[in-house]
Amino acid sequence: MSENVVHLHKPTDPPTPNTTPTVLTVVPDAPPAPPVPLWVRSGRAVKAVATHESTRATVRAVARHSLYTFNGGRIAAHRAWDGRTGSRYERMIRAAEVAGNLEAAEEWEERLQRFRAARHHRRMDLLHSPVEAAKGVAVGAGMSIGVLVALGVVMALNTGHVGDVITPLSATIDFIALLVRIVQVVWGPALSIGPFLALLALWSVGRKQQAAPNWALPANARSGEGEPITPSIVVKALRDLGVPALARAIKEMGDAGASMLGPIRIAGCGVEVDVTLPSGVSTNEVQGKRRKLAENLTRHEHEVFITIPQAARTVRLWVADSGALDEPIGPSPLVTDESMTADYAKGRAPWGQDLRGDAAALSLYQRHLLITGLSNQGKTVALRSLALWLALDRSVQFLMGDLKGVGDWAMFDGLATTLIQGPTDEHVIQVTEMVEGAVDEMNRRIQAPPGTVFPPLIVLVDEAQVAFMCPAKDAEKRPYGGSKANSRYFMAVRKIHNQGRAVNVLMWQGTQDPTNENLPKLVREGAHTRASLALGTESQARMALGDKAVDGGAAPNLLRPGLDRGTLVVASDGITIPAGQSSITVRTHYIDDDAAEAITDRAKALRDGVTTLHAIEREEAHDRLADIAAVIGDAPRVRTKDVLARLATRNAEAYGGWSFIDLKRVLDDAGAGPYKSDGVMVVARDRVAHALANRDEDGSASTDG
Repeated sequence: MSENVVHLHKPTDPPTPNTTPTVLTVVPDAPPAPPVPLWVRSGRAVKAVATHESTRATVRAVARHSLYTFNGGRIAAHRAWDGRTGSRYERMIRAAEVAGNLEAAEEWEERLQRFRAARHHRRMDLLHSPVEAAKGVAVGAGMSIGVLVALGVVMALNTGHVGDVITPLSATIDFIALLVRIVQVVWGPALSIGPFLALLALWSVGRKQQAAPNWALPANARSGEGEPITPSIVVKALRDLGVPALARAIKEMGDAGASMLGPIRIAGCGVEVDVTLPSGVSTNEVQGKRRKLAENLTRHEHEVFITIPQAARTVRLWVADSGALDEPIGPSPLVTDESMTADYAKGRAPWGQDLRGDAAALSLYQRHLLITGLSNQGKTVALRSLALWLALDRSVQFLMGDLKGVGDWAMFDGLATTLIQGPTDEHVIQVTEMVEGAVDEMNRRIQAPPGTVFPPLIVLVDEAQVAFMCPAKDAEKRPYGGSKANSRYFMAVRKIHNQGRAVNVLMWQGTQDPTNENLPKLVREGAHTRASLALGTESQARMALGDKAVDGGAAPNLLRPGLDRGTLVVASDGITIPAGQSSITVRTHYIDDDAAEAITDRAKALRDGVTTLHAIEREEAHDRLADIAAVIGDAPRVRTKDVLARLATRNAEAYGGWSFIDLKRVLDDAGAGPYKSDGVMVVARDRVAHALANRDEDGSASTDG
C-alpha cells in the first residue's frame, strides 16, 4: 500500500475565535491499484503449479510407468505371437531375400517347415489327449487304491486289528481334504492379488525395454550414453538423418532397412559397419551430416568417422565406444623396448595406434614427409618420434633446422651433422644454406657412377612456415622466403623433392596452419607422406592432405583442438590403410623430452661419434660474376667447360666443386645465361659485361659466401 502524505494548511492571518481552524487533508501518493480478479490469480497459481519441476517430474513418472505396463503387455503379446506362429521365420526370410542372400533364405525356409511340422504334430496329439488322460487317471487311481489297501492289510496283520485295513486310505483322503481346504482359503486372495502380479510382470518387461517415449524417461536413460550399436539403432539413425530419399527408401523396404547394413564388426575401441545406400542417395549427403548422425547414434561428433570404401554407393561407419577416444594409448615401443633398432629400407617406425586399436607403423624409405596442423597440437612430438626411431639406424644422417628454437630437438646434438635452432631471420638464412648444401650433396650423388649406394640423408626443418615467410634477402636481392622462382628456401626444397628420393636425400617438414603463403602448393604436393593434426577449416585440410584424401573422408578439420592432441590423419602409401580408403587416423604415442634423450643416447652409442655444427661455415666472400668476367677475358664467347676450368684454376677452394648447374644458376640470375653456339654451350662476354654494368648501377654486389 502506498504511503500517504499529511499537509498542514495554515491561514495567513492570525486565527480568531470565529476563524476556521486548521484543516488536515490526506493526499494519496498514487492511486491505489485495482484489485486483481480472482480468476487471474487462480490462473497464475495453476500455471505455477503446472510448470513447477516437481509437477513435471510427477507427470513424467506417471506417464513412464503407465506406458511401461501398456507396452510391456504389447511386447509380451508380440513375443507370444512369435512363439506360437512362424512370423519370426517369415521376417528373416524376407530380409534375406532383399539382401540377396539366397542361402540364408533357404535355411530359414527349412526352419519354418520344421516349426510348422512340429506344431502340427502337437495339435494332433491334443485331439487324443483327453481320452488318454482319462485312461491314465483311471489306471493311476486304481493302482494307488490297490497299493493303499495292500498296505492296510499288512498293518492289520501286524496289529491284529481288522480296521487298520482302511487306515492308509482314510489318511490319504484326509490329506486331500486338507489340500482342498487350503486352496479354498488361498483362492480368494489369489484372485484379488493375481491381476496386480500380472501387471507388475508386464511393467517389469516394459521397464527393461525402456518402452516409453524419450521425454518420459529419466535423465540417465534419456542420454543413451554408451548405448551399444545395433542394426536397429543404425537404421533409425540413418532414417532420422534428414535425407528425404533415404527416409522414404527405408520405409518402403520390407525389412525396415536391415538389408542396407553389412555385419557390425568389432573394430578396436568401437564398431564398424558398411551401409549400402539406396538408389537416389549419394555418399556425400551422409558425409555432410556427420554431426547429426553421431547424435542419432548417441555419440559425440568426434566419435563417428565416415569413410568411402571401394564398393559403389557405400559408406563405412566407424563408431567409437562412448568416451574411448578420450583415453590415452600406451607408451611407445621405443620407450618400453630398449633393444629396438631401426632399418631405414625395410623397417617401419612405430608411430601409434589406429582407431581399431591396431599398431600403426610408417615406412620412411625414400618418402618425403610433411606434417602440419594448428599450434600446440603435438606436431613436433609426432615428427620427432619418427626421427627418434630412424636415429637407431646408424647409417642415417641428419641435417636439422628448428625454427622454433625452444630446445625440442636439443637431444639430437651429437647425433645430427647440423643442428640449427632459433626463430630469427639469421637462423632462417642458416637453415636455407643448410638445405642448399643438401642440394649440392644430392647433385654430387646424382653424378656418381650408376649403382652407387648412398646412406640416407634426412633434411628436417621444423616450423618451416617461418622460412617460407622470411622477408630477408641476400646480397643479390634474392629472397630467402616466399614461393617465387628466385626464393632460395623454396627452390632448394623443390629441388630435393624433384630428385632427392632417387639418391636417398629426403625432405621432412613440419609446419603450422597451412595456407598458400606459408606452405606453397608445389612444396606440399611434393611430399609422399602427408599428415595433419587438428585444423580449422576444410580448405586447410585440402591443403594439408590433398583433395583426394578429403573427398574420401579425411577430415582433420573435425578433430578437436586440444582434446585430440597427437591425433593425425595420414595419407601415405607407407602406412597400411584399409582397402578403399584414402587416409587413416592415427593416435600417436607421446614421447616426452626425458624419454627422447634416453633414445638418442642409445642411438649415439651405435655410432662412432658425430660432431654437430650449429651454424653454416661461410667461406670468404667472392664476386662470382666478376670472377666469371675475368676468366672470359677479351674473347667474345667461351665454352662453359672452359669457364669452369679457369674458375677452378683461379680459386680452387671457391670453385673447385662447381658444376655446370652452379655456373648456369649464377649467370641466369644475372640475366647472362649461357646459350648454344655451333652445338656447344658458351658464355658471352658482352652479356656478362652488361649484367655487371646493370648490377653496379643498382649498387648491389654478387658475392659468394
